Amino acid sequence: MAATVNGMTLPSWASHVEDKLAPMPLLLVQAFVDTLDEDLGTDIFAQPDQARGWLAEAGLLVPEPQSPGRPDPGFADDLRLAREARESIRALIGGNTGDEPLTVAELAPLRQILSQAQPRLDVAADGQVRLRPTLPAPTLADGLLALLLIIRDAQADGSWDRLKLCGNPDCRWAFYDRSHSRRGAWCDMATCGNRLKNRNLRARRAQAG
Repeated sequence: MAATVNGMTLPSWASHVEDKLAPMPLLLVQAFVDTLDEDLGTDIFAQPDQARGWLAEAGLLVPEPQSPGRPDPGFADDLRLAREARESIRALIGGNTGDEPLTVAELAPLRQILSQAQPRLDVAADGQVRLRPTLPAPTLADGLLALLLIIRDAQADGSWDRLKLCGNPDCRWAFYDRSHSRRGAWCDMATCGNRLKNRNLRARRAQAG
């Protein structure tokens, strides 16, 4: 079921994002990263059945018949890769707000995706040769490759640097900064922004005392 936010109808896989939405298709990257809500302590990828459902809805994995609650050893490896790739992409987004470059460990899941996925070349009617993912993706690695290709295109069109992480270290929610100055720092000023400012104020007072 689709959700409506600020008059915009969202696909079901993005219903948890709620605010400061990236344009399509970058919204898929934002929604993927925000499947983990550190502030609320919720994780759509915590349970295999819920994770598989979300990945299938997002087109990142072809749904397969599976009895609910029945173990799937192969998907366990996929789910581990999805969680690791999520944090690697979060680290990529962090670069837009001044975080350090990715470490070897953070790059490893992305390189694993590149080694496992099978992208295809496509020739468009205008003669342009493009590298495209296969969606719905036959394997999770192909679906995650689609996210990397979306990031590549966003970097090329200038929209990538507007996707940021909340400046509250306890949050790190991905949000899209539509401000003219491109200096947005919080997923929500009324909560995370004020919370961190108050925390810093208390720390300064404690040091002064």
